[in-house]
Amino acid sequence: MRVIDLSHPIHPAMPVYPGTAPPLIAATAALDKDGFEEHQITFSTHTGTHVDAPSHMLADAETLDHLPLNRFMGRAVMINVDTVASRKIDVSAIKRYEGQINKAEFVLLHTGWNRYWGQARYFEEFPVLERKAALWLGNFALKGVGVDTPSFDAATSTGYGVHKLFLSRNVLLIENLTNLDCLPSEPFTMACFPLPLQQADGCPVRAVALIE
Repeated sequence: MRVIDLSHPIHPAMPVYPGTAPPLIAATAALDKDGFEEHQITFSTHTGTHVDAPSHMLADAETLDHLPLNRFMGRAVMINVDTVASRKIDVSAIKRYEGQINKAEFVLLHTGWNRYWGQARYFEEFPVLERKAALWLGNFALKGVGVDTPSFDAATSTGYGVHKLFLSRNVLLIENLTNLDCLPSEPFTMACFPLPLQQADGCPVRAVALIE
């Protein structure tokens, strides 16, 4: 079995969404002084490659710790929308994958935007699903949808309509994925387990693809 890492590394100098504090990693014990190494880590629940819980955008909705572990793993399919010239991903760009989506539990949208990770433009004018495309995709029995962009809604959005559309259907959202260009066109297994944080509205994940 081949394992493909779909997660960005977490470190203090990593890119973070504008307005989000970068992670802090501070040594609290040193080998030469204390006989062991230990660090304190502080980060946002939406740092790097992470999953959004329904409670991220919806009142009285489920937090991650209330979801069974099998919600974070399942049969996945990668949809290549890297050739879409527009910043809006419409229904026609994804509808031809309907047969594969019908058999999938996770859909990963490969936009190619990951190529700008580490640049300021990564957070500007990135591709997002048009509302009609999100509505169409939201009608499938999916556990989650993932993207290689920083958000499911445009940076200028204030209503977060695409987020709320999926989260209201209890579809998990995975953002800031990487290496989607390494995935096969055939279905594979995906896992994106969060830390067992209580009342978590989101959490960084180690997202991986397992290729038979």
